[in-house]
Amino acid sequence: MDSPVKAEFRRCAVLGAGTMGAGIAAQIANAGVPVLLYDISRAVAEAALARLARTEPPAFMEPAAQKLVTPRGIDSDLAELGTCDWIVEAIVEKFEAKRALYASVAVHAGPAAIVSSNTSTIPLRDLVATATAAFRRRFLVSHFFNPPRYMRLVEIVAGPETDAAATAAVVDFADRRLGKGVVMCKDRPGFIANRLGCFWSQCAVAAAFAQGLTVEEADAAMGQPFGIPKTGVFGLMDLVGIDLMPQVNANLARLLGPADLFHQVNIALPFIDRMIAAGLTGRKAKGGFYRINREHGKRKEAIDLTTGEYRPVRNVVVDNGKGLLSQDSRLGHYARAVMLPTLAYAALLVGDAADDIQSIDEAMRLGYNWALGPFELIDRIGTATFRTLINGVELPVAPLLAAAGDRPLYADGKQLDPAGDYRPLPQPPGTLRLAEAKRAGAALLRNAHAALWDLGDGVCCFELTSKMNTIDTAVFVLLGRAIEHVEAKGRAMVVYSDKPQFSAGVDLNWLLGLARASDWQAMEDLVNLGQRSFKRLKYAKIPTVAAVAGLALGGGAELALHCAGIVAHAETAMGLVETSVGIIPAWGGCGELLARWQGAPRLAKGPMPAIVKTFEAIAGARISRSAAEARALGFLRPGDTITMNRARLLADAKARALALAADYRPPASPVYYLPGVSGATALDLTAGSEAKLGRATAHDLIVAHALATILTGGATDIMKPLSEADLLALERQQVLNLARRPETLARIEHMLATRKPLRN
Repeated sequence: MDSPVKAEFRRCAVLGAGTMGAGIAAQIANAGVPVLLYDISRAVAEAALARLARTEPPAFMEPAAQKLVTPRGIDSDLAELGTCDWIVEAIVEKFEAKRALYASVAVHAGPAAIVSSNTSTIPLRDLVATATAAFRRRFLVSHFFNPPRYMRLVEIVAGPETDAAATAAVVDFADRRLGKGVVMCKDRPGFIANRLGCFWSQCAVAAAFAQGLTVEEADAAMGQPFGIPKTGVFGLMDLVGIDLMPQVNANLARLLGPADLFHQVNIALPFIDRMIAAGLTGRKAKGGFYRINREHGKRKEAIDLTTGEYRPVRNVVVDNGKGLLSQDSRLGHYARAVMLPTLAYAALLVGDAADDIQSIDEAMRLGYNWALGPFELIDRIGTATFRTLINGVELPVAPLLAAAGDRPLYADGKQLDPAGDYRPLPQPPGTLRLAEAKRAGAALLRNAHAALWDLGDGVCCFELTSKMNTIDTAVFVLLGRAIEHVEAKGRAMVVYSDKPQFSAGVDLNWLLGLARASDWQAMEDLVNLGQRSFKRLKYAKIPTVAAVAGLALGGGAELALHCAGIVAHAETAMGLVETSVGIIPAWGGCGELLARWQGAPRLAKGPMPAIVKTFEAIAGARISRSAAEARALGFLRPGDTITMNRARLLADAKARALALAADYRPPASPVYYLPGVSGATALDLTAGSEAKLGRATAHDLIVAHALATILTGGATDIMKPLSEADLLALERQQVLNLARRPETLARIEHMLATRKPLRN
């Protein structure tokens, strides 16, 4: 019999408008799908939506998404559930309340609607113990992580009676439309990420108290050395709420069997109980393990784990993870006390919480932002070495580790199973990993800061490999060679990196060195080389597609703007931000953004509307907070596309490149009709008004005038056509003038020292 569930979600509902429920509704709206947001009453849901609109960081990717969320009341509007294809329950973590709500949902939901719970602790079997067989067939768990827009993990648990089509529909929607990394979990307490994450955090906190460490020492050891976010463990607890720790631990202790290793680390911590009683529950309250003391100039302070008093934060420097585990030092002992049990416990979860090691690694990478999953960390340590270490402290050796012997857990694109066999890593259809191309063969071209890889089908990938994918001479040199190679032997080229950032732009340290040495000829050569290289990219005989994710700033944005197309991950921070260091875009970015605005169909006629839009974006160093906002700022053209799931970005960009290659012709060079001095004067007046309001400094006005001169064509008039070369010449002239100013040097130095712009 065919499954009655709908594979396409045209309308959804979220029951529960708390922090999680409202966030899930916002992400569904970000996917362009209308969603009903329910709470006890419509008024409560309306208030929740109003709060959601003010959330920082923003829950909505663009203002239009908020309009797709409709507040509704459980007390009056449940009949509307009949119009929804997917209903997500996100109310309080009490199975009695959830069961009662499901009984009402079953009455009003359509027969093809899928229902899921966002529970993080309650087993699926308990949730549906009193439900009908028909309800159980279309029910599953879909556990999002907070905040739902930014945290990529969704854990899916299907019951023994859940319709496979229902599971497939939710998995596909969460993957393609919501942009989530979906991990299938077994119906076990805490599923994967919270079960292992809570074990790790409880172990880390208990060991810090037992060994007399400060919160800074513990967070330094539990952060960068193991690829864990710099919040470490105490900073993470402040972020999620210290008061949640006892609740989650109590649930796990109640649900896990008596032999589970969790019970050995789940010890009472009276100090934390006193903090919670005093209202010190983290960032949502007046402080936690850390606080900002505004009476002392926003000084960051940490709590003393002995006295309970706050004091200024102390800087702690530690070694890398492998070195730290072997150190006979205060932090070395602590690292072993935390990471050895955590990694040993992760190995015990294979076959219990998940079927394979990749699922557990993925859950920790996406749910806790670990750079490496636990099994990748074991491989870095060495399986034999790790087994020796845990034997030394009498931790249990999981069957997986016993079967591994001296072999790694991952090898040649495969993963080891508890039987000791390597099995292929599953790869969802429509995804492509650059790592696979790298394993398939050597780079086609390579130098210190870039490489070219074969993606198959005549498409090559140009990869930046410098720190933060910054751009320098080495990048430009290989870019030229890469274009020549693909023109001769391929069909298209994608610009992409597996790193979190697309490119942070020019290497500021390099630029600072030239400015300090007053080597203006070298700086002029750099500007010329960048302009020639990016125009070579723009007018290449083959199509080029920028696959953009994370930061695409300054020269990184200019690199993307010169490609024939852009495929942007939904979470893209894009901007021409050079004014924040006292200069202007000089690798063709001014002209490229202006040309985009001149071609915008809805913009008012005449030269100034496009000039003003471009001026506002560049002078204000505007950075998009999403790909949708990048489109609103003019960085994405109508034909450029947005990919919700980061894992699908490279495959989508390759597909776009092949589509362009079918009948590709390089673009025609633009012609600009610009107003000249009169237009620049108008922009100067705008900048002057900002200065009078205290929103622009003296150097801001100088930079703004240089930008205005470029965008209005310098000494020209509206009747004179200007070429792309004319605008490039203006960019060169103005950036070199600005680079000579001491205020610009001060801005560059301040940015490198503090990562914040200097207002001088």
